[in-house]
Amino acid sequence: MTATETPVEDTVSGPLTVRLDTERGEVVVEGETVPRIVLRRAAGTEAEEHIPVGTRDGGRLTLTVDGEEAGVHPAKGRLTRRSYAVEVRYAGHVWRLVPDSIPDSRLLRDGRRLGEFSSEGNGEVAADWRPGATPEAVDVALGYALAAGFGTGAQPMWMLVADAIGDLFP
Repeated sequence: MTATETPVEDTVSGPLTVRLDTERGEVVVEGETVPRIVLRRAAGTEAEEHIPVGTRDGGRLTLTVDGEEAGVHPAKGRLTRRSYAVEVRYAGHVWRLVPDSIPDSRLLRDGRRLGEFSSEGNGEVAADWRPGATPEAVDVALGYALAAGFGTGAQPMWMLVADAIGDLFP
């Protein structure tokens, strides 16, 4: 798979499109009621196969919101679920997409939980907004872009340790 375009009917913002191009390392989210988000891996950067956008190196990624650059800071992705978090800083706010189960990640803006996202890294993203959370258009677009670009969910540390121990014995 190199490129997919997935139409989404979001319960907050209505129709939008999520485009994921794993070969180019690019995610584009756009719709009539949301800002256009572009998450892009730097040209010439070797792609890591298990990451849809191709890298967790923030220095090799750019993120724009309607053409304005935003800071994108993915954690390294090691043993803990938190190590798979992705942080975005833009317009005086901080968003975090953090795994909270094997398939899902929660989206927070300034520490306040807005909803949960799930994506297997194939460009298809589902969002479940928390009742009373009132996400804004930029929250919606960033959530979809981060979920599509990095995937969602992670195994708990105890499962990773058990797998590692199991790999030591034939």
